[in-house]
Amino acid sequence: MKVLFICWGNAYRSPVAEALLKKFRPEWNVDSAGINPAGFISDLARQFLAEEGAEKYLKPYPESLEEKKLNEYDVIVVMEEKLRRMVIERCPSCAGRIVVWNVEDPYFLPRREARRIFNLIKDKVSELAQIG
Repeated sequence: MKVLFICWGNAYRSPVAEALLKKFRPEWNVDSAGINPAGFISDLARQFLAEEGAEKYLKPYPESLEEKKLNEYDVIVVMEEKLRRMVIERCPSCAGRIVVWNVEDPYFLPRREARRIFNLIKDKVSELAQIG
């Protein structure tokens, strides 16, 4: 199974989802990308993943969606509805493979909210890992 997670900056939500799914399903090909990649992966993402024993699956830096061949993925998970529309514009044939999670961006939120969002992503990734 090939899975791609997409968020805006590839700094928190999508790399967290990628790292957790790689931990849960190491046999799957899992990746993540951002529409407008940040220059760094969130320190909170690193901390929370370390607590879960998943930090070794975290990529070193954000990646751009431009670098990805969308047709290669079986499932494309986007963190917001607006991102779904953007992916469909780039790859109309991908529409049936897109899943929208509606997970808010924790960028300007306090630590406890970033933790809540981490836990939400973890729950959703766990559910996704069960389908394979």
